[in-house]
Amino acid sequence: MTKIDWDRIKSGVDRERARMIWRPYGAPQIMSLEASALHDAPISVPWNIPEKLAVSVAITGAFFRHPQNPNQPLTPEAIGDSANEVLEAGASTVHIHVRDDEGFNVLSFERFKQVIEPLKKKFPSLAVDGCLVPALDGEWEIMKRVLESGLLDAAPVNATATYVGDSLFAKPAPVLMEKTRLIVESGAVPEIAVYTDGDVSNADRFLIKSGLIKTPAVWLILPALPGCSPMENPRQMIDGLTRSAAAIRDIDPDGVIMVCAAGRASMYVATLAAVMGLHIRIGMEDTYWLWPHRDDRIQSNRQTFELATQLAAVVGRPVATQQEYRELIGAAPPENAASERAVATGT
Repeated sequence: MTKIDWDRIKSGVDRERARMIWRPYGAPQIMSLEASALHDAPISVPWNIPEKLAVSVAITGAFFRHPQNPNQPLTPEAIGDSANEVLEAGASTVHIHVRDDEGFNVLSFERFKQVIEPLKKKFPSLAVDGCLVPALDGEWEIMKRVLESGLLDAAPVNATATYVGDSLFAKPAPVLMEKTRLIVESGAVPEIAVYTDGDVSNADRFLIKSGLIKTPAVWLILPALPGCSPMENPRQMIDGLTRSAAAIRDIDPDGVIMVCAAGRASMYVATLAAVMGLHIRIGMEDTYWLWPHRDDRIQSNRQTFELATQLAAVVGRPVATQQEYRELIGAAPPENAASERAVATGT
């Protein structure tokens, strides 16, 4: 057991007359958060982070069906209604997947058109991105048709080779590069999607150093799903996100980085991203949990967006408007995009 010399402590207290040491050299100003009384150089200046927080809502994704979350939007009507709801509430953008009649992810020009065209008509400034991952025979040509139609203002390119859940998800380098070329030539913005910090190296080698994508670029960090950057506790979440963001900043200091709520980390990783000055994607694509420490299922995309607006208020970064988001990612002005879409579709 530790023995404390209380006699020596009492002697020390008496010597100091029971007072702290206090020398106010800057009196009458004791302390300022902005300057020192001893020189005129600024000490603390506003942080260099974006004033606005772009909030994307990923409406459904490719993975989850009603057995995982009975609230998951699966039909084109449900996907469109959910997207309309969050856009009316002020979301900066939406990320679109479409499903087939059995509820599985599908590449379908008709279904993308059914969901996106009414949104574009109602929200003229809206810049939409959609997931185009051809995995089955014939889907490459469908992807090209969607791009050529001008329905999308942006599309992710997945610079990855990893196991996501119980499936191997690998984008062969030639396919990665050719898809990027097609996105750029369609007039859409390529969004570099990375799942681990190693994917940042893939993107740098194949897409940036090749000149296919110019910097500053648009990045999506998709962590926390099984097989992606592990985020099974707060330390992993903080270490993993800061490492991935730093790897991106090393090659693209001014890039636009959006962090996607995923897995159990869900809204916690979105909160960390907002505090770091990054942008966020929330919604029902990459998770069906609201919180990492409970099993609450997401009730709707509107619910996650309302949480994001509270988060934006807490960190003092108002949610970016749809026009501000379009400008942030460098998408074509809506009137130009609409004209190109009309030419492509013959309308």
